[in-house]
Amino acid sequence: MPVDDARPGFTARAVAVLGITALLAVIIDQVVKELSTNGLTEGEPVRILGGLVYLSLLRNSGAAFSLGSGYTWVFPLVTLVVIGWIGWMATKLRSVPWAVALGLVLGGALGNLGDRLFRAPGVFQGHVVDMISLFGPYGEYFAVFNIADSCLSVGVVLAVLLELTGRQRDGSQPARKVASS
Repeated sequence: MPVDDARPGFTARAVAVLGITALLAVIIDQVVKELSTNGLTEGEPVRILGGLVYLSLLRNSGAAFSLGSGYTWVFPLVTLVVIGWIGWMATKLRSVPWAVALGLVLGGALGNLGDRLFRAPGVFQGHVVDMISLFGPYGEYFAVFNIADSCLSVGVVLAVLLELTGRQRDGSQPARKVASS
């Protein structure tokens, strides 16, 4: 039987961690994208770590593996829903681990939303800058991605792990079952 330890409201610490995590994710993502667009040339990948990683400048109108590239305008709308949901969750947030997870998702979402809004070919049509390719220069084995994508993925995995281990966003945990003799 779970313990009803739910507390109303949020803690300033948890919300600050969420905000700082998101801000750092956006800053790192945008700096790496700026360095990539200025320092890499499309069609000329840079091989590093013996071919484990390639830096390949690509502009992606779709999602992973360019899925949905004909529906670029949908991605900013979905992102706005995710941002709204995270904002709503922040009103109840009391858990720092959840704040990190949600901050990573928020930062990743904002990083790619910035591309969709401000990069060519135009507002709600912008192509996301991707540059990290694993095991091959053009995503032969895994989607080419960016820092925002990484933050989104790590944030989602962390959220799933928190959920599976019973960590609640309000900081409570369900009671452990005691084995009867």
